[in-house]
Amino acid sequence: MRGVHGKNTVLRRWTGIRRLFRMFGNRIKTVELWHNASVTSSAAERPTRPIAGKPAGYLGLATYSSLGRLWQLLAGAARAGRQVSVVRGDSPDSARRRVAGYELPGAGLLLDPAPLLRDLEDGFAPHPALVALLAGDVGPLRELLNTDYVLRLDFVVALTSGRELVARPEFGYQPRPDRPAPLPSGLTLRPRRLSRDEVHLLLQRACGLA
Repeated sequence: MRGVHGKNTVLRRWTGIRRLFRMFGNRIKTVELWHNASVTSSAAERPTRPIAGKPAGYLGLATYSSLGRLWQLLAGAARAGRQVSVVRGDSPDSARRRVAGYELPGAGLLLDPAPLLRDLEDGFAPHPALVALLAGDVGPLRELLNTDYVLRLDFVVALTSGRELVARPEFGYQPRPDRPAPLPSGLTLRPRRLSRDEVHLLLQRACGLA
């Protein structure tokens, strides 16, 4: 009887030990998952690895900048409701992000008519504002953009290893979502080339900092 009792005691202790291992093992896994998620979230919100240099198509916005300034822009953009995402092909720690979703109404004055005129040479779209444009009057088209379109302003913003804050603007006119588009799709509706200071100001506005 003593031998059987002793075996039962050992079995109960071993079962209890296994339960403890399972319990603490699950807790350890939970902590590891939480830690990994925290690291990933931190890398997404506060990237730490500057890009090598200013790529083609980017504007230099500020020299002697810092990661802190980039983090400030990204945090402001998130608070303002913009979509902040990692650029395709970049790792989460790369100090480059796309900031999308800022819209500027009443921006018809910024239109660059030259690309649109090239479109109309290939195929004429019968709209009064386009007829006026072909006749040399851009006013009706700008008024139409003011009332029925918004200027969508997306940015790719980054910090280089030389501490330069750079950005690539991705701007274009889009129809207002609450009304049908008055112009045919496929037309090149984009603003004129903006200066560095203008792009910098618009980026700060998109991030809620101006």
